[in-house]
Amino acid sequence: MWRYRRGLALGMGSLVVKDIVGAALPLVIRAGVDSLTSGFRLALVFQLAALLVGLSLLKGIFQYWMRVILIGISRDVEFDLRNDLFSHLITLSSDFYAKYRTGDIMARSTNDLNAVRMMLGPGIMYWTETMFTAILSIGVMLSVNWQLTLICLVPAPLVSLVVILFGRRIHDRFEAIQKMFSDISSRVQENLSGVRVIRAYAQEDAETRKFELLNQDYVEQNIGLAKLSALFMPLLQALIGMGFLIVLLFGGYQLLQHRLSLGSFLMFNTYMGMLVWPMIALGWVVNLMQRGTASWERIMELMREKPAVVGRESRPSQDVKGELRFLNVEMQYPAGAALKNVKLTIPAGETVAIVGHTGSGKSTLVSLIPRLIDPTGGEVLLDGVNLRDLDPQWLRRQIGFVPQETFLFSATLAENIAWGVDSATEAQIERAAELAGLAPDIAGFPAGYRTMIGERGLTLSGGQKQRVAIARAILRDPRILVLDDALSSVDTLTEERILNGLTDVMRGRTTVLISHRVSTVRGARRIFVLEHGEIVEQGTHAQLVASGGYYADLYQKQLLEEELEAI
Repeated sequence: MWRYRRGLALGMGSLVVKDIVGAALPLVIRAGVDSLTSGFRLALVFQLAALLVGLSLLKGIFQYWMRVILIGISRDVEFDLRNDLFSHLITLSSDFYAKYRTGDIMARSTNDLNAVRMMLGPGIMYWTETMFTAILSIGVMLSVNWQLTLICLVPAPLVSLVVILFGRRIHDRFEAIQKMFSDISSRVQENLSGVRVIRAYAQEDAETRKFELLNQDYVEQNIGLAKLSALFMPLLQALIGMGFLIVLLFGGYQLLQHRLSLGSFLMFNTYMGMLVWPMIALGWVVNLMQRGTASWERIMELMREKPAVVGRESRPSQDVKGELRFLNVEMQYPAGAALKNVKLTIPAGETVAIVGHTGSGKSTLVSLIPRLIDPTGGEVLLDGVNLRDLDPQWLRRQIGFVPQETFLFSATLAENIAWGVDSATEAQIERAAELAGLAPDIAGFPAGYRTMIGERGLTLSGGQKQRVAIARAILRDPRILVLDDALSSVDTLTEERILNGLTDVMRGRTTVLISHRVSTVRGARRIFVLEHGEIVEQGTHAQLVASGGYYADLYQKQLLEEELEAI
């Protein structure tokens, strides 16, 4: 909030002036009533009325600016916090997203941020107003009749005790509610993302029942919080009512004994009326503060997370050639080792392939190249420079990466292909789509390249989504191209057409292919066979077939499958 210190000073200044003017109103009433009791004059009545109206207008003007400035600043702070949180989230590594559910992160980014805004805006504003009004009112009351003032403040310790006891319970209950809201958000997000699977397995009713149970628990927790608030506010009002009763009893007695003027008696009642809102607002503010601190801690839990891949500003002075070297690389996950003592060199401009069983560590290996993860042991070098010494943002701009799981945005086909390349022209987009084997499919779409695709590419087939991702990578014109099983969802004829189109693209640039199909990798300059995180074979297609190892078995099986399909 420090960057808004000038605005805060103006807002707090307006608040102070508003409270001072408000505190002056009962003094004017006392002076007017006492003057009129000594002798009624109509001119004095009009003068007092005009003074009261003027003071009320002045108070209203400063109250307006107080709210506009301070509530406006809370919106600006919310804007900053939301940007800071999002900027932080996109720097975090995949291990963070494995630990936190998407719905939970979204709940903290929306519901919790709103609770923090309420704490920093209305919460701080009304807390300051409450304290300042109480200080001014009680100060004036003490100067007029300290005995009556002290008697009026008898309920104050009880108010403080109630606020403390209820405040703790509200904080704990709201924290539990926010966690349940995260669970509901996660359930909705998972169901919407997996709606096809739910329908395929006819689990609509089962998922509805699970959601109803979560929703019921959420409702019960909120009802519990509502019950606390329903008890809290009337209890405060009852204690405030005790203060009014004391003024009526003791103030009325002193008035009858002529120890207190009628104007002073009305002033005390007016001040007590002014203290009603601060006392009620105190309960509301405590509620806001407890909710805000609970939400703030949930947000800070995310902000305290550190990215596993730390960025640096360094980058090579010369142009990237594309030589990759893996020196004794190891990758350890909580579930076990994914890579063990991997040693391999990929010369600049060559096309190599990596094959292996599912779970052998292929995707982990290529994820090291753009530094999506860092190895737990060993080094990965690009043109002789350790990747840890390079800026990840710069490094990733040199790489066209097509992962196994293709992610498309809810935008047009052209926008998805050109994603990340702002200067892409229509001709370049069409050329990339043609090389990826996507052009014939796009020609059949009514809106062509302007066709809107659903969230995550819901309206496209698996093969079409993969080809969009390949076109996206080609358009970047990277020095290094990584295709992680990027042709698994296309048929063999389409695969052959795509590979033929990629021949010119791959020429002169470092290309890493991962595939379960021999037809995809047989043209590679060198093929590495990965088994249980270790390289067990390497060579050309002909050498590996002749060696009779895993690759040869895979080749024979696929030949048999092709023969069976041809029958």
